[in-house]
Amino acid sequence: MNAIQAYTLELQGDEAYYWLYSRYLDWGYFDHPPMVALFIRLGDCIMHNEFGVRMLTVLASSASIYILWLILKKYAVDAVAFVLVVTGIFIFHIYGFTITPDVPLFFFTVLFYYVYQRYLEKDSYVLGLLLALIIACLLYSKYNGVLLIGFTVLANLKLVKRWSFWLIVLLAGALYLPHLLWQAHHGYPSINYHLFERSAHTYNFTDTFSYIPGQLLMAGPLIGWFLFYKAFTTRVKDAFIRCLMVNCVGTFVFFFISSSKGEVQPHWTFILFAPLVMLVLICFKQKGGRPKWLLPLALVNVSLILAVRIIIIIGFGFAKTYGHLKSYYGFKEWAQVVKQKAGNNYVVMSEGFQNPSKYDFYTNSLKCFAYDTRYYRRTQFDIWPMEDSLQHKRAFYLTYYPIKGLTIDSIKLAAGTWYTAWVDDVRTYQKVNFETTSYKMTASPGQKLSFDLTVTNPYPYPISFSSKGYLHPVVLEACLFKGDMLLNTQQADHAFNQINLNPGQNASYTFALTAPVEKGNFDLLFSLRTDPFPGSKNSRIISITVR
Repeated sequence: MNAIQAYTLELQGDEAYYWLYSRYLDWGYFDHPPMVALFIRLGDCIMHNEFGVRMLTVLASSASIYILWLILKKYAVDAVAFVLVVTGIFIFHIYGFTITPDVPLFFFTVLFYYVYQRYLEKDSYVLGLLLALIIACLLYSKYNGVLLIGFTVLANLKLVKRWSFWLIVLLAGALYLPHLLWQAHHGYPSINYHLFERSAHTYNFTDTFSYIPGQLLMAGPLIGWFLFYKAFTTRVKDAFIRCLMVNCVGTFVFFFISSSKGEVQPHWTFILFAPLVMLVLICFKQKGGRPKWLLPLALVNVSLILAVRIIIIIGFGFAKTYGHLKSYYGFKEWAQVVKQKAGNNYVVMSEGFQNPSKYDFYTNSLKCFAYDTRYYRRTQFDIWPMEDSLQHKRAFYLTYYPIKGLTIDSIKLAAGTWYTAWVDDVRTYQKVNFETTSYKMTASPGQKLSFDLTVTNPYPYPISFSSKGYLHPVVLEACLFKGDMLLNTQQADHAFNQINLNPGQNASYTFALTAPVEKGNFDLLFSLRTDPFPGSKNSRIISITVR
């Protein structure tokens, strides 16, 4: 089923984005570490199609389940119960064919438990070396891997008395050093995004309220509640079971608390489902076996899941119109239609990173650039050299909305409707970043504020903010947001347009801003705008409280 679904479904937007990762192999990326790029590159080298991109997902998901069985052999768990539990967990079906950073994370999580179980029984330097390598792979897969490491040590503090433990720490740290250096070289984009840009500023009860139902659904639409109950009531009889319990409960609680800062997507807890499975099956063994009523309920549970999967493969009914599912259909045709109109020219889109990535995948090119607007967020497109290549070129501009005086045509397909235009002499500054000394301040209504900005030229060529001699003038704007709504913009004076920078050179500029007259919490960011683009995101968010 995983192989069929991996072959028949088009790439979802995030998968196409990660495919682009594999075209620019590096030690890190804006959103994630690089393991997902390596997984995709290995399969894509064999065949450039959807199955090639997802090939290692299919193999890794099957291997993960088999390794779970090997771990549980020590506890002599029931094979039928193992099949009922594993096949009934919904999240295993989702990430059995989809390629995301969660796939290598889960595979190395299960591999970690397999080796760690033996390491508890035998303090071996060989096992220590294997654990160090696996831990590095965990961290190169997704930052969530640090939870597994932390909770495992917390569950057994006696580990620090082993010399091999410190060997594991040193070696894993050394292996992970290239990614840390990459972060430092690029200004720690992942830390800034995940800890500051992504977090909500105000508490939303819906985020917390939806967390537990989301986890129960991921565990199985009908049996999820029962699996969590059995896992959390397992008797801890040895160090390995204690490790499983602390990781399962700890990860669940960690993300529950995280919901106070913003939405927690259900799959973020994927690593807890490995200990969940093992705890449930160990609990069955401890209490004399599974309840008789579990068999019919589990069969109905997996039947529902399989029915949904078949509907998605066929593309029947709700599949082509519901939420994220609709992004699996129609974009292969869309990419070819756009390619016919754009020819070999660059394509620019200002609607996020997903559809530009799909265009690049289905045309097997690097010709589509995602313009990250002030209304969106930064992405890996702010780091890749695509923007450098399209400067002063003629580009095909694709938007969700018509632009007066510029739009010349529209594309209407099953995948959606887009409006098209040509932009001569493209001029953008998406990589430019303005830094200031403070990112949180308090002001009175209408107060005059002064921001000392430092701007550095990140490009391998000189840049100028002058508007003389250019087809498209550049404007620096301070954008004040209330939630997601742009309240107003304030422009820099003409002194800003006198700034010229060689590669790597920086300059200072003082921006005079008037605080909002109404009281409340506001977000401020600085944005460079050149027609016809809506303005990019050129600074971190600055929180302003007006009292």
